[in-house]
Amino acid sequence: MAATSAASSISIGSNLSRATSSSSRAQAVNFNYSLPRFTALRSSTLLSGPESSSFAKSLRGSVMKSQSTDTKPYGLNINASYKVAVLGAAGGIGQPLSLLIKMSPLVSTLHLYDIANVKGVAADLSHCNTPSQVRDFTGPAELADCLKDVNVVVIPAGVPRKPGMTRDDLFNINAGIVKTLVEAVADNCPNAFIHIISNPVNSTVPIAAEVLKKKGVYDPKKLFGVTTLDVVRANTFVSQKKNLKLIDVDVPVIGGHAGITILPLLSKTKPSVSFTDEEIEKLTLRIQNAGTEVVDAKAGAGSATLSMAYAAARFVESSLRALDGDGDVYECSFVDSTLTDLPFFASRIKIGRNGVEAVIESDLQGLTEYEQKALEALKPELKASIEKGVAFANKPAN
Repeated sequence: MAATSAASSISIGSNLSRATSSSSRAQAVNFNYSLPRFTALRSSTLLSGPESSSFAKSLRGSVMKSQSTDTKPYGLNINASYKVAVLGAAGGIGQPLSLLIKMSPLVSTLHLYDIANVKGVAADLSHCNTPSQVRDFTGPAELADCLKDVNVVVIPAGVPRKPGMTRDDLFNINAGIVKTLVEAVADNCPNAFIHIISNPVNSTVPIAAEVLKKKGVYDPKKLFGVTTLDVVRANTFVSQKKNLKLIDVDVPVIGGHAGITILPLLSKTKPSVSFTDEEIEKLTLRIQNAGTEVVDAKAGAGSATLSMAYAAARFVESSLRALDGDGDVYECSFVDSTLTDLPFFASRIKIGRNGVEAVIESDLQGLTEYEQKALEALKPELKASIEKGVAFANKPAN
């Protein structure tokens, strides 16, 4: 992705402290990062700086100019000290996602795992002149080493959707993959943030939770179902429909991550904008069925891999910023929740150093009649998907 102006360049100092595989924690890599000011998905403040780094802006940013606060200034002197592991790094989502994570100024070490073909991906990425060191791990025998002392684990592993398939059609294969990988996470890096991308997220997140509970290491604040793509799509489609400046648009998306369980709250769009009843229905349906739109367009050649990687990279960057001390990080995610009568629910959350700090309850207040009906309609399907995941995780081993 070519830089559009000098303001979006990365200036890296000459004295880099290289992380080594033998250290218990990745060593710090200090460098200067000269991006214009931009923000994350925030509760009140949107972009106020120059518009020159499209990748950074659309990820909603990782760097804020230094400011006087009671906490650590989140400024341009960045301490790249976080280890990230991508499980399923050789796949259609894993490869572009790994590239985008390699670009993060907060990552010192990037571990890539897959059952095959990951060595070439790692070699390719290792040539990119960003500070993070790349290591590859192949097969179950190397999984434990991949996960040692990792701060963030991202799981895009699994099979993609094909034309005519629903997310539930993927269940039997992907559920087993997620269960096995999360067991390894529990054994080797139980304190890491865990990002679940593998579909069906409405079921795989509950599977992960049950696995962690059995291992005695479940921390509901650190398990995230990545639903960011629904927000990315909602923002894009609303911006196009209403001819709005894309970087200013923020549409919260709640519920789950499949079909009618995806509920964009168009009435809470920022900046405030009005929609006709017809526009609301069409936009809602398009956001809910956007994954199928891509599957059909690829005509059997895959599913939404690039946009999913982009959205997942945004969520990873937000998590890293939270770990690094930014106190103003908000994203939508499918998490352990008491917001409704369901045990898991996607909504806007605040992320901090220890994971989920708050669920934004106000998003469910003052819903329109259309949104309230849609919320009640999605609950039975979401409940069934959650229960399916819990049942899978707890079934006796053969």
